[in-house]
Amino acid sequence: MAIEIKAPTFPESVADGTVATWHKQPGDAVKRDDLIVDIETDKVVLEVLAEADGVLGEIIKGEGETVLSAELLGTLNEGGAAAPQAAAAPAAAPAAAAAPAASAAADSEGDEQLLNPAARKLAEENGLNPADIKGTGKGGRITKEDVLNAIEAKKSAPAAAAAPAAKPAAAAASSVVLSEGDRVEKRVPMTRLRARIAERLVEAQSSMAMLTTYNEINMKPIMDLRKKYKDLFEKKHNGVRLGFMSFFVKAATEALKRYPAVNASIDGKDIVYHGYQDIGVAVSSDRGLVVPVLRNTEFMNLAQVEGTIAEYGRKARDGKLSMEEMTGGTFTISNGGVFGSLLSSPIVNPPQAAILGMHKIQDRPMAVDGQVVILPMMYLALSYDHRLIDGKEAVSFLVAIKELLEDPARMLLDI
Repeated sequence: MAIEIKAPTFPESVADGTVATWHKQPGDAVKRDDLIVDIETDKVVLEVLAEADGVLGEIIKGEGETVLSAELLGTLNEGGAAAPQAAAAPAAAPAAAAAPAASAAADSEGDEQLLNPAARKLAEENGLNPADIKGTGKGGRITKEDVLNAIEAKKSAPAAAAAPAAKPAAAAASSVVLSEGDRVEKRVPMTRLRARIAERLVEAQSSMAMLTTYNEINMKPIMDLRKKYKDLFEKKHNGVRLGFMSFFVKAATEALKRYPAVNASIDGKDIVYHGYQDIGVAVSSDRGLVVPVLRNTEFMNLAQVEGTIAEYGRKARDGKLSMEEMTGGTFTISNGGVFGSLLSSPIVNPPQAAILGMHKIQDRPMAVDGQVVILPMMYLALSYDHRLIDGKEAVSFLVAIKELLEDPARMLLDI
């Protein structure tokens, strides 16, 4: 019985996706819940799992092809047996004698089976004969990387022909030495996530009246509090570590309550005021910047904030963030300080109205009660949509965060 393998149902905010990687090839045995194929969207990578035991049949959508929500990707033959490999050895000499004939037949038909769709397409576009490409995949299959290596080898062939004929065999495998003045370029397609990030950043700057206000914060009270209680905090909350981000999330939550316009968004000609605080926390991953959302931070304590952020960080590194975890958000916090940024102007993530930028903590001489004191200072930046938020509100919001963090007892006492 053939089971249809379909793309996941995308949310309304996601128009389509791209087939990123087929983890199984036609003829491979598949167990229930095995990962078959990855679908990359402009937000996350979605995994398609096997619905039953069987053998992968036809691949309809190859790697790199665009797919729509719930579109057919391929078929799975339920309960079938995997295609025989070299294990099916001949039992007698006559069968062995027939091997050359089988090999000759495979030359005409096997190439198509040994190439996955993406590799076949790439080989055809570059005029390569699959028979000339050595496959490194399972069962000798030719992967996309094998085709790319063959393309590079083809480009370097003229230079190799001009070289002296007598060369040690090891020299053929050595890296190419570029002569002085050579300039190398590498062209790769932009990932869907990177393309979407670029699109949204341009959209934000062209559709908003965006500007940024700055302030600075003395981090010593928070650092002293963290130093005093971090061990007890970690022990009390089952290994959750106390960082700085939870303090900023709680301070921002309190400030958003006081200045609801910063927590609002524009929908056409309407202003939507959100009666909850869903704060997105920018996380860097191998695929690019992602912003998972902390839901209802007004009801979360510091340990819950830190634990959720740590979990999001692990999921981002593994590419396991779900669409629900990436959707929504009424405000965003971005911490460029972890990369050493001293000052920057973050870009608002529409349809949100504002974003808070944290930066590097750096010791600086400060005037305190007429005395010069060395204090750990951080610059804060609030970028906001001036169509919705007046300068007075933006500055007051940032000052509120500063006051709450420089005197953490204010958050406990709600003052």
